Amino acid sequence: MCLMALITALAPANAQAKKDRVARDFRHADADDDGQLTPVEWNRRGNFERLDTNGDGQLNLQEVRALYDGHDNTDYVWPPKDMAPVSDEIDPSVRTDRVGRDALDDETFCAIGRARTCALSSATSRGLLATGTGPRFPDDAKCPGADDYWAMDYASKRDHAALHGGIDLPMPWGTPMRAVAAGSVVAIFEGKQSKRGIEIVLRHSPEQTGLPVWTYTAYGHMDALPDFKIGQRVKMGQILGPTGNSGVSAMGTAQSTTRRPAIHFVVFYAPTPAYTEAFDTIIPIDGRWMDPLAFYRQQEPFDSLAVKALPDTEKDVLVPILYTDTPPQPTTTKLVWPYACDRN
Repeated sequence: MCLMALITALAPANAQAKKDRVARDFRHADADDDGQLTPVEWNRRGNFERLDTNGDGQLNLQEVRALYDGHDNTDYVWPPKDMAPVSDEIDPSVRTDRVGRDALDDETFCAIGRARTCALSSATSRGLLATGTGPRFPDDAKCPGADDYWAMDYASKRDHAALHGGIDLPMPWGTPMRAVAAGSVVAIFEGKQSKRGIEIVLRHSPEQTGLPVWTYTAYGHMDALPDFKIGQRVKMGQILGPTGNSGVSAMGTAQSTTRRPAIHFVVFYAPTPAYTEAFDTIIPIDGRWMDPLAFYRQQEPFDSLAVKALPDTEKDVLVPILYTDTPPQPTTTKLVWPYACDRN
């Protein structure tokens, strides 16, 4: 059991009772307050039909709680038996492409760095806005969907206006987070004062993703520091580290004892490989937020306003996945979901 798991395991039992996250979030999503979530209220978090066990076309609180079955067990073995050896190869461009803070314009600094002195409008102007997308998985696959979706209104979870800068996929403690594409490690953050907690950030070239832009993916709430070096190359599907709940609480400065284990998954993009760092955040030069589901569409547009304007038929995104026991689907994909999927 790692440190973050131990902290949560030792938290007073009444702390969990005082903050029933599932019930709170259910009430927040239940717009008409009828005790049921319709597909519209579910807002394309994924797996609606699988969770709807009574088949009535709505989700009750008990059905939503099933999303977290088994997530209280903090015991796991690390590293997993199937963890492939990591390449020692270092990408030298990770260091040469890193530039000073003075190369970053104020708009991008505020948009992605998101200091408390920056207006939320700076982030929305560079892509942090709701698009209405959601994940769809192959019929024979059992994959984790989101509970906190892209650009979700976070005002109820903060003491100020805020939007969720990524997607959260809840999974049991220790579940391996995986690289969504081949890339190189550009940062590892301990996250002692960050809500994202322990985090690793990868950079991906256009050749590695098949997209016409440079992309950056971040994997937060890890339970332990990942065993990588800056510049180290990783393969698509490479195990990066164990799922946890690391990160300070939403309203405080201490490690959260009530956050469920999950990945906080983030995507940025930029026209060039240059980047810098501020506030324990990698900020691409002329960078923009990318809806993670726009990333998995594997085609333009990437601009969030343009993605929002797409017809609804294009917003249920069929996600390329890695199975736990077989090659990825489709077999030619350069992108995969950040968790391996089981077969139904």
